[in-house]
Amino acid sequence: METVPTLGGMWELTILMVVIASWILYRYVAPRGWKEWARAGLVQSFIIALYAEMYGFPLTIYLLSGWLGLEIPWMHQNGHLWAVLLGRGFFGTMLEMLVGYTLVFMGLSLLVQGWREVYRATREGRLATGGVYAIVRHPQYTGIFLAIAGQLIHWPTIPTLVLSPLIVWAYYRLARREEQQMVAKFGDQYLLYRQQVPMFFPKRRDWKRLISSRKSRAGSRVMETGT
Repeated sequence: METVPTLGGMWELTILMVVIASWILYRYVAPRGWKEWARAGLVQSFIIALYAEMYGFPLTIYLLSGWLGLEIPWMHQNGHLWAVLLGRGFFGTMLEMLVGYTLVFMGLSLLVQGWREVYRATREGRLATGGVYAIVRHPQYTGIFLAIAGQLIHWPTIPTLVLSPLIVWAYYRLARREEQQMVAKFGDQYLLYRQQVPMFFPKRRDWKRLISSRKSRAGSRVMETGT
């Protein structure tokens, strides 16, 4: 009697996860122009490719098994490819999930906290420099990068590996363009902020603040010390 594959075929769950992840993306990183929609489209493609393979059809395992001749049974746990390819078994799978989900949840937290700070700053007509914006200048994009890195650890696929550097490059360019707009709007105030706060990745001493960023609102004094 043949063993029924347990990986793939859950298209209802695929659609549900794509809808949830897409809502989070467009809720907290709302595109404002067609170029930003194009960048968001790359992330949308990443989301679709990820969950289509996680719950729909395991394209990457199919290609690795067919083209490279690797023997990877179509079992759901074998979607944790790093553990499978490195022969780390159950322990490797659990480690992948732990590290991957930790990065994903950190990324989502930065998306939400960054959105809140921008919302407050916009209402008050000021530059966003408090909370996570006191640690990095573009925390929402850092959040996207962390979430992508987490998913590449947790459930790597060929399409998402290809899309990831394109997403990073697209949001790097967007961040540069936004900074030019901030300089034009806030002048020396933003130039001082840019000198003191890194773009995407915190200074070594600030990683702990990023992880426990709900307490980082006190960092709003970055601008106060320069005025």
